[in-house]
Amino acid sequence: MGARKRNRANQLKEERKEKYFAVLRNCPTSPRKMRLVIDLIRGQEVNKAMDILKYISKHPAKRVEKLLLSAIANWQTKNEGVRIEDSRLFVKETYVDQSRTLKRLRPAPQGRAHRIRKRSNHVTIILDSLNRIQENTSNA
Repeated sequence: MGARKRNRANQLKEERKEKYFAVLRNCPTSPRKMRLVIDLIRGQEVNKAMDILKYISKHPAKRVEKLLLSAIANWQTKNEGVRIEDSRLFVKETYVDQSRTLKRLRPAPQGRAHRIRKRSNHVTIILDSLNRIQENTSNA
């Protein structure tokens, strides 16, 4: 590996240490349905996002709720001794990417077949603290 590539890799690794995130891979729900749920919690405080996910009737909400709990746990491991209430955590970024698509055939009339596409997705949730943002703006 070249020096420039190694330096860039180390830089990206350092940036990831400052981010608090969780990723759900190969979730067997179509990305379109998942985006409807994800869009509701983007930019919300963590407690409010958990309430939204708990009481929404869409079926991907249960998986996203579990993913949000995982992101919170990742934040806690990097910030031991800090309370969640004091840090004012919020959902900074969320996005859904398409994953593999399983292709199936369904019999159709007159000897034909229709293709059924079973889509899946990758979901990423990134958290941030309002206190940390305020500290960075006051130092600049």
